[in-house]
Amino acid sequence: MRHLIRELATQYPIARLLNAWATLTEELLHEALTIQAIPAPTFEELARAEYVRSRMSGLGVQDVEQDEVGNVYARTPGIDPARPAVLVSAHLDTIFPADSDLTTFHAKEEERIYGPGLGDNSLGVAALITLAGQLRQQGIDPAADIWWVATVCEEGLGDLQGMRRAFQRLRERCGVAVILEGIGLGRIYNAGLGVRRLRITVKGPGGHSWLHAERPSAIHHLLRLGSALVDEIRPPANPRSSFNIGLIEGGTSINTRAPEASLSIDLRSVSAATLAALESQINETVGRFSRTPGLDISSQVIGDRPSAALSPAHPLVQASQAVLEYVGYPTSALETGSTDANIPLAGGMPAVCIGLTTGGNAHSTGEFIDTVPLTAGMRQLTLLTLLAAEHSAEWRQWEGSP
Repeated sequence: MRHLIRELATQYPIARLLNAWATLTEELLHEALTIQAIPAPTFEELARAEYVRSRMSGLGVQDVEQDEVGNVYARTPGIDPARPAVLVSAHLDTIFPADSDLTTFHAKEEERIYGPGLGDNSLGVAALITLAGQLRQQGIDPAADIWWVATVCEEGLGDLQGMRRAFQRLRERCGVAVILEGIGLGRIYNAGLGVRRLRITVKGPGGHSWLHAERPSAIHHLLRLGSALVDEIRPPANPRSSFNIGLIEGGTSINTRAPEASLSIDLRSVSAATLAALESQINETVGRFSRTPGLDISSQVIGDRPSAALSPAHPLVQASQAVLEYVGYPTSALETGSTDANIPLAGGMPAVCIGLTTGGNAHSTGEFIDTVPLTAGMRQLTLLTLLAAEHSAEWRQWEGSP
C-alpha cells in the first residue's frame, strides 16, 4: 500500500496540490466560516444546501443538482467512466437551533478557531467544496468519477435520511465511500455503531388537578415507567452498549392531570443482536405498564441506524491508515461510531469516516478546531480520494467487504 501511495503522491499535478495545501488552508477556513454562519439545524438545511449548490456550480464540476430530500450532488469526471465511482460526502446539518448565536472567535495564540458547528460539520462541507475545486484547477483527472454529496439529516432524529437517499441513488455507480467530519484527524471509523431510538407515549383522560384528582395522570404513570426502565435496563459492557432516556415531554399546565406524556430512549450497541435484545427488554417492561385502566401506552420507533463493520484488513482501511502515516500524522486505533458511513457499510459498500483536523467540544457552543493540522488533513483526503478512484473496482469486490 505504501508504494501505491508514493507513486500517486509523486505524480506532478498531485504533488503540486499536496504542497499547495500548506497555503490553501486559509481559503479552506474562509469557506468553512462562511458555511458555519448559515444556520442549518436538522430538517432546516435549505439555505446551507443552496449555498453549496451555488458554489459547486461556480466551480465548473458536472451534474450539480439537489434531490427531493435536500442533498446536493456534484461529479468530477474520471478518466474511465466505467470504473466504479468514489462517493465523498459530508453532512450539512448541525445540532444548533436556527436562532443560535453562531459567533466565531479566532484564538491565534492557540492556533484555534471557536464556533458552534464549525468542526461538526462546516469544515467537512468546506473540504468537499475546496477539494473538488482544486482537482479541477490543478488539472488532476481521477481514475474514476468522484461524486461529491452534501447530505441532510445526519444529526439527531434526522436518522441519516440524507445518506439513505444518496446511497439509494448512487449505490450502483459507486464502489467505495469516504465520509468526512471536520474533527477527528487520526481516527478512522471503519464500523457503524447501531442506534435504535424509541418514543414511549402515555395517553389518558386529563382533567383538573383538584376537581378530577381521581383520574390517572399520563405524567405520573410515565414517571413510574421511566423509573422501572432505569432500574431494569442494564446494557452490557461487552459488547459495549448504552441506554439513555434523553427527552421527557408532556402536560398542559401545572394544575392539570396530564392527558399525554412521552419519553424518548436512545439505545446503542456495537452488536445488532444486543441492540435487539435491549429493545425487547424495554418492550417487555412497557407491556407490564400497559394494563392500567384509563391509560393507553404506545411505543414508536423514531430512529434506526444500522450497525455494520469493514474488516481492518480491507484495502480501504489499510489505505486510510497508510495515508495518515505518509502525511506524517499518527493514527489511533480503529473506531466505531454513528456517522453517515453506517448506511453504505450496512448496504455492502466499503466505507470509512475520517476527520480533517483535531478539535473538541463538539455539540457545544465552545466547539473548536485546530488550524495547524489542516494541511495534513487535506493531504490525507486528497490522497485517499484519488487512491480510492484508482482501486475502486477491486476494493468493492474484495472478499472482506461488508
